[in-house]
Amino acid sequence: MSTNPPAAPPATRRRGDDARAEAIVAARAVLAEGGPSAVTLKAVGARMGVGHANLIHHFGSAAGLQAALMDRVVRDLAERIAGGLEALQPGELGQRKLLDAVFDAFGAGPDQGGAAELAAALVLAREGERAAGLAEVVRDLAVRVARLAGGDTEAQAKATGLVLTAAYMAFADAMIGPILGDMLGVSRDYPRQLALSAGVAVLTGPDGPDQGAGTP
Repeated sequence: MSTNPPAAPPATRRRGDDARAEAIVAARAVLAEGGPSAVTLKAVGARMGVGHANLIHHFGSAAGLQAALMDRVVRDLAERIAGGLEALQPGELGQRKLLDAVFDAFGAGPDQGGAAELAAALVLAREGERAAGLAEVVRDLAVRVARLAGGDTEAQAKATGLVLTAAYMAFADAMIGPILGDMLGVSRDYPRQLALSAGVAVLTGPDGPDQGAGTP
């Protein structure tokens, strides 16, 4: 009698993993084309050529699919930013490379991260805790930047200010940049130029930003 274990269970798991991965790819495409509100079981299933019951089997619900999508977007965001930082030297923190990495990671569209749109939709739906992974990515970015800047207390303060500036402006640009740009007649590159100027101001300031309780 053969003592080899049956092969069926591993194959089933692989099919399940493949199906989940395919669903996330389809959901990313739907997100890029129609925004967060378009990411429904019906729309994702139609893109895959399966019924929504199939997606329920793998994700439990529409919220489960959206949570898995958010997880994938956050991991991609971290990878995009890390990739942008790998090319930086200590003296380049105030240059355009860092801003481009953050803007591209947060940006909307099929060739960009889409993190801003998805996170904003979750916050507006009062489900901001599902976007909590973004905070971890931003904290990690601040730590990495502080190391590049020297790692001391002053470097940490300036890194926090630089990352906050970049993240705020990249997030806003992804959400309303094209609309405001058309209204004001400025180029799509202008927000990045503003962010770069603000980032340089943070880095060249004497003590970094005040992180106290607030303005008196």
